[in-house]
Amino acid sequence: MLFKKSKKKIKAPSVVKMMMEGRALWELGSYYASKPLLNRLPKGDGHPVLVLPGLAATDTSTIPLRNFLTERGYAAYDWGLGRNFGLREGILEGMQERLDNIFKEHGRKVSIIGWSLGGIFARELAKLHPEKVRSVMSLGSPHSGDPKATNAWRLYELVAGHSVEEPPIETLLHKAPPVPTTSVYTKTDGVVAWENCYQSKPINPQKAKQTENICVQGSHCGLGVNPSVLYIIADRLAQREGKWRPFANVGSRKVFFDTPGWGLDKLFTDKAAA
Repeated sequence: MLFKKSKKKIKAPSVVKMMMEGRALWELGSYYASKPLLNRLPKGDGHPVLVLPGLAATDTSTIPLRNFLTERGYAAYDWGLGRNFGLREGILEGMQERLDNIFKEHGRKVSIIGWSLGGIFARELAKLHPEKVRSVMSLGSPHSGDPKATNAWRLYELVAGHSVEEPPIETLLHKAPPVPTTSVYTKTDGVVAWENCYQSKPINPQKAKQTENICVQGSHCGLGVNPSVLYIIADRLAQREGKWRPFANVGSRKVFFDTPGWGLDKLFTDKAAA
């Protein structure tokens, strides 16, 4: 697996940011308090959505998100592979089988949402099977830069049984999938360096038109229940298939979101692969 290097040294989040991850409980409370407002967000067309959990997490962690998706009219699915301990034997095959079964059951392309490590898996699934994937959203997923610019790399190596720099898969991790892709991140992430969650501009003009970055306020551990993130998810999924457009950050949205475009590409030494 090849990683996209940065011009400057990207460090793991500070101890202060790690301690601030306790905000996730507040974000969970905000999720329930915001239910009346969340219920007014646009509903979709009922297409299937597969949700992948983060490192060391289970499907229990994505229950609020999947409930939200169900309430918006989507067919929400968990990943069904137990606790996410990384790319252990059979995991990649299991995810591909899960995607294939959902695709066959509905006869429609599947949107995939991945939280942290789950977002990296979501992107790779879309690269392997773009004909079955409608769109991808990653939440705080470090798909670029130094794989050790995170406070979780030691845990990953412990549970996965291999180095974060030499995982058992051949891919360009930073390469955007050939489907509409949204990278959501927060600059106050206490687990992974937010710079590594930024998708640089693909060389291929068509890919550049269907790839975006959206910055929100919040914690890493709260991204899956953060009302601002759920707003983005509802907005992105509600688009008609084949009619995807970048997130329109206009008006009052600018108070809650930042869409940097390709202004952060200066962080990296080269352009992303097409």
